[in-house]
Amino acid sequence: MTIDTIADIIRVHAVGQPDQPMVTLSTDGATKTYAEVYARAGQVANALQAHGLNPGDRIAFLDKNSVEYFEVLFGGSLINAVNVAINWRLAAPEMAYIINDSDATVLIIHTDFADQLAAMRSDLTNITTVVILGDESMITGDDISYEAFLSGHSTEDPGVVSEGDDVSLQLYTSGTTGRPKGAQLTNASFAGLVKAADSWDMDDTSVSLVAMPLFHIGGSGWALYGMANGASSIVMRDVDPMVIFTCIEQYSISHMFLVPAALQFLLLLPAEESDLSSMKLVVYGASPITEEVLVGSMAQFGCGFMQVYGLTETTGLVTHLPPEDHDPGGSKSDLLRSAGKPVTGVRLKIVDEDSGEALPEGEVGEVWIHSPANMVGYWKLPEATAEALPGEGWFRSGDAGYMKGEYLFIHDRVKDMIVSGGENVYPAEIENVMMSHPSVADVGVIGVPSEKWGETAKALIVLAEGHELDEPALIAHCKEQLASFKCPSSVETIEVLPRNPSGKILKRELRAPYWADSDRNV
Repeated sequence: MTIDTIADIIRVHAVGQPDQPMVTLSTDGATKTYAEVYARAGQVANALQAHGLNPGDRIAFLDKNSVEYFEVLFGGSLINAVNVAINWRLAAPEMAYIINDSDATVLIIHTDFADQLAAMRSDLTNITTVVILGDESMITGDDISYEAFLSGHSTEDPGVVSEGDDVSLQLYTSGTTGRPKGAQLTNASFAGLVKAADSWDMDDTSVSLVAMPLFHIGGSGWALYGMANGASSIVMRDVDPMVIFTCIEQYSISHMFLVPAALQFLLLLPAEESDLSSMKLVVYGASPITEEVLVGSMAQFGCGFMQVYGLTETTGLVTHLPPEDHDPGGSKSDLLRSAGKPVTGVRLKIVDEDSGEALPEGEVGEVWIHSPANMVGYWKLPEATAEALPGEGWFRSGDAGYMKGEYLFIHDRVKDMIVSGGENVYPAEIENVMMSHPSVADVGVIGVPSEKWGETAKALIVLAEGHELDEPALIAHCKEQLASFKCPSSVETIEVLPRNPSGKILKRELRAPYWADSDRNV
């Protein structure tokens, strides 16, 4: 039986290899097999139906990485409902916006986020059921514990049929206008990912480390690929570089995906004290990596390394730079600056932003992506969807790049997005918040180079008359309304912001001095 939907993953492997360990939580070693997760997913599915959920309805999930995430994800898939994974790093107002925007009626949340729940509860307009994970003694009012929510419900699969074009997961990305957008990923999107990621070469003998957050496509996409291939997944509740080596040795990890910032941290740790011989492949991506970190990491792990490039909207995988192209100091060393070549089923073209025409090799333009894993659109945003998906299966990435043979090189961004430590940050979100501070008359936010995070946000402000710069106060003001990783790491004053005739801030002019010593602008 082929795996064409998210539900197929659990339905196929629970029958074909029921006793195979499916997911293990690294913190306590608690393990569930494919058959056990299937049974729990069946309970989730029946409980959701009992609470009125129908195909296409949304379930909001707010917790760090956990076994329950997969029970809920697969449980929702068994009734063709849509899982909405909430970024737990966000501030409470941001969480509330996403939960409301998704139209979710059920919220499953861990007591680690009790403060955020209390802060946003009165603003949740659609939630009728709050299900609590964690410390049951903290449950208040009409909230219900996760175990009580499942209690009494059958473990039998409800048997609801889903199709390839049905949405299965909705992940939110930061928005150019300051509001997050829900990227709708279908069953076909994930089937496309599974086929495209054939070079990751996982099977039922593989042990995959799921370290990245599951609200991120680098977490959920990576985990689901391994599960689709019958692998065992070791899930870290949070990205903790201090215990990654321990996990590799304890569980004989063979495959893992990490962002460059995590690899950089691992270089500071004594790897020689751990047995890393089980490692076969380290996949890295989501932000640029320095050659120093890459070379050091390759020596540290002594296994194959693969770079990947992709976006949430493409289900995370567009190009890859395979191990054989990782040749520091050799004949292929120039390829380390590339994002790799298209994976199976993906086509690329470089498009002139003004004319819309495809550009020849070597010329810089916007990267357009044709992939079976592309999203079907942004939730309830037809105009943004039409802009991102111009037709005939193409997605506009917003990244500027060029082709050299079959290899893609990312040069800059058409959009203003900042990628800090693998997380997407849009300046508009920060600018909207900073403009609400009385000392700010005008502001432009840009990404500037950071050795640790790749780049971080910097705010350049025009002071309101009679005010002086108070950098700590402005950053604190941002942290009241935004996740910390989105807030500027520095604030400077500027006499006037450069703008074009239509009033748009010329971000490239602002960025230029800070990137002058770099051969690329991201």
